[in-house]
Amino acid sequence: MKRALVVGAGGFIGGHLCRKLHKEGYRVHGVDIKAPEFCPKEGLGCEKFFTMDMAIPYNWTFIFQMHKYDEIYQLAADMGGAGFIFTGEHDVEVMINSARINIALCKTLTENRELIPDLKVFYSSSACVYPQENQKDNEFPHTAEHSAYPANPDSEYGWEKLFSERLYFAMNRNYGLNIRVCRFHNVFGPYGTYTGGREKAPAALCRKIASLPPEGGTIDIWGDGEQTRSFIYIDEALEAIRRFMNANFHGPLNIGSSEMVTINELVGMITLISGKNVNLHHIGGPIGVRGRNSDNRLIQEKLGWAPSRPLFAGLQKTYKWIEECINAEKTKEK
Repeated sequence: MKRALVVGAGGFIGGHLCRKLHKEGYRVHGVDIKAPEFCPKEGLGCEKFFTMDMAIPYNWTFIFQMHKYDEIYQLAADMGGAGFIFTGEHDVEVMINSARINIALCKTLTENRELIPDLKVFYSSSACVYPQENQKDNEFPHTAEHSAYPANPDSEYGWEKLFSERLYFAMNRNYGLNIRVCRFHNVFGPYGTYTGGREKAPAALCRKIASLPPEGGTIDIWGDGEQTRSFIYIDEALEAIRRFMNANFHGPLNIGSSEMVTINELVGMITLISGKNVNLHHIGGPIGVRGRNSDNRLIQEKLGWAPSRPLFAGLQKTYKWIEECINAEKTKEK
């Protein structure tokens, strides 16, 4: 039976990944600086869950002294949606906290090289690594994997991700570490952050609309709403991760949907799901790049597969879960 360590198991993707690996028959250990916010630790399928800061090298040493793993999934990062990443207010924390985790893991492995031959490491990078100038056109953004250079990411979050990508590829070249580096494009679904300032667009919009009265109302939208994005449902993101781990390719590899929509169109889908009458109030705010979509030519070539689930289907499940959470909160307040 294979052993897997999921780093960032208290987060959205990490929590879902723990459950998937457990169902596949893995012995799963999870680790995070915090417990899962929306799903109890017992529901993750983890044999063990460590609550510790993996930016501290000693914690990696402790775990490796106690356990031997076949696969490590490094999903931990200090991150959030546009309201957290693109204001510039959190740049120092984002860069330091995330980089320290990756440096601590790689440093520990260089000091324990006997672990490397039998270990496979997955690193979750981001579409935020792509140059700003490639994403000024909301209809024809350019995000093929090779286009990340010459580098000019749209945020310090993107710069840190690009640095960490290079760190893992250096570990592969210098020490033979068997790596997989992906670039996620807006993963969404139930059990994700939907309030508090770090939520991403699908969850934020679901929350805003679900919070309206049954007849509807008006919600605020940053910018003109014509900025474009693609969003991949969590189940397909997990399928891509597992296929990638079993492929003979190190990456980088986009993991995202190629179904590009404007934010206004995204609101329209959620409005239809809600059955409410929703009006938009466009206001100033951080919006990131003008256009971004997942270029899925390489994933199709390397995996013989690409995400194809319609955005609307994933939004239905996500909206239902967030609506249930909001209704439960209202019940508690009474």
